Amino acid sequence: MTATQARFIGSEVYRGSSYGAWHPLRIPRVSTVMDLARALGWFPAGTYVTSPRAKPAALELWHTPDYIRALQRAEAEGAVKPATRARHGLGTTANPVFPQVFRRPATSAGGVMLAAELVLHGGVVHVPGGGTHHAFPDRAGGFCYINDPVLCLLALRRLGLGPLVYVDIDAHHCDGVEHAFAGAGDVRLISVHEERRWPFTGALEDCAGGAAFNLPVPRGLNDTEMRAILHELILPRVAELHPQAIVLQCGADAVDEDPLSRLQLSNNAHREIAEKLRDMAPRLVVLGGGGYNPWSVARLWTGVWGALSGQTIPERLPPVAEAVLRALRWDRARGGKAPPEHWFTTLADPPREGPVRAEIRARLDTLARR
Repeated sequence: MTATQARFIGSEVYRGSSYGAWHPLRIPRVSTVMDLARALGWFPAGTYVTSPRAKPAALELWHTPDYIRALQRAEAEGAVKPATRARHGLGTTANPVFPQVFRRPATSAGGVMLAAELVLHGGVVHVPGGGTHHAFPDRAGGFCYINDPVLCLLALRRLGLGPLVYVDIDAHHCDGVEHAFAGAGDVRLISVHEERRWPFTGALEDCAGGAAFNLPVPRGLNDTEMRAILHELILPRVAELHPQAIVLQCGADAVDEDPLSRLQLSNNAHREIAEKLRDMAPRLVVLGGGGYNPWSVARLWTGVWGALSGQTIPERLPPVAEAVLRALRWDRARGGKAPPEHWFTTLADPPREGPVRAEIRARLDTLARR
């Protein structure tokens, strides 16, 4: 697989939409990644692709028609009735109604389904707008309205590809994806997520009918521990299946600076995992996911794109890229303190190494015996 085969799918819908002024997803994410990559010259001709918006019929590959109609109606009317809120989880604190409540997730879904087509003959596609892994067929949940990882895997399957591997390194367990593929013989799920963290699923003993390897990890997960997980769980379980395609949900909320987890990875861990998985199958689709600090999200996903597309991560960003990061604002930045200088000037974090704790070693040993 060569770097020239890497493509990036983005959209301006992310720049012009927000879940609301109070929501963790009020921050700019994908748009900043697009701006940083352009500032670095990392979109040579043919690599940037504008995401289409998936049509309702495409979304009904997994979601129910009633739910998709309710989502469209919520956008058109700007509100939902109590019965719709109770039935479909729309209009809640986690999943509010906002002006692009259908268009934005439908664009993410369109992007990942296009990615499946683009990798049919091999290659890598990065879709940072994807990764919404908590939605269920007829219900929104956990900031997710449409489950685009499920739709990506189903699209790959419909193209005749299989077996498939889905790797999820978001701080939160991929409950919606596991629901979709529990018991599947042609899809393997590997999830590394923080223990005792919402949605409180993905226990070590949960194998989803043989389809899943779940590794809940304690708070404070460091780079050394994630590297052990990569080499002792993720890569061996991928290798034994010989997948025709891999989908990586590369959530950015497991890094130290994120407000919605207590894990302590550097963004180097995500780049390493993406690069290793690229060599494990002829096709790789890399999605976004969680991430609620605008600087850490932008730096992480831009760095992943750089690694996948054969770029060299600069020790210090050029002024035009630095300006993109200095223009960001976030009211939760370090409890009101000024962000550290390296959030503006670098893409790669300092490594966050440490010991491999006994509880992680024991859980890896348990999964190795399955």
